[in-house]
Amino acid sequence: MRTLGIDLGARRVGLALSDEGAQFATPYEVLEVASPEHAMAQVLEVIAKEGVERIVVGLPINMDDTIGPSARAAAAFGQQLAAQAQKPVVYVDERLSSFQADQSMAERRRSGEKLTHRRKKEQRDAVAAASFLQSFLDGRLPPIDITG
Repeated sequence: MRTLGIDLGARRVGLALSDEGAQFATPYEVLEVASPEHAMAQVLEVIAKEGVERIVVGLPINMDDTIGPSARAAAAFGQQLAAQAQKPVVYVDERLSSFQADQSMAERRRSGEKLTHRRKKEQRDAVAAASFLQSFLDGRLPPIDITG
């Protein structure tokens, strides 16, 4: 089942894709967006182009486990995306994914890969999306019920 991971931000949306067997997540793209509507259109294009069957949206839950404005915005985006794409949407806690992405890129840099500050910034959101998507696929990150 091809799965799309989405790390929604105000200016950038990180995307990650799984393989057909939903075993491995890889960074796909970072979309520069001007508005939520612009992001929606671009994400719908990726879903159609890549044959996505399921969507995992990261919710930036606060460290005290509360749901803030960013998490509410991500949930609303996911609900609208589910309706427009006619695909199931699962929500997961992504609060530490950006930190993990930074750690991953630092490790790549230490191993000799040339990553400029600009390149890191461009990749960070897609790497974060791949991080929480992989954790979800591995069963280490449970889905969050946003209806209750």
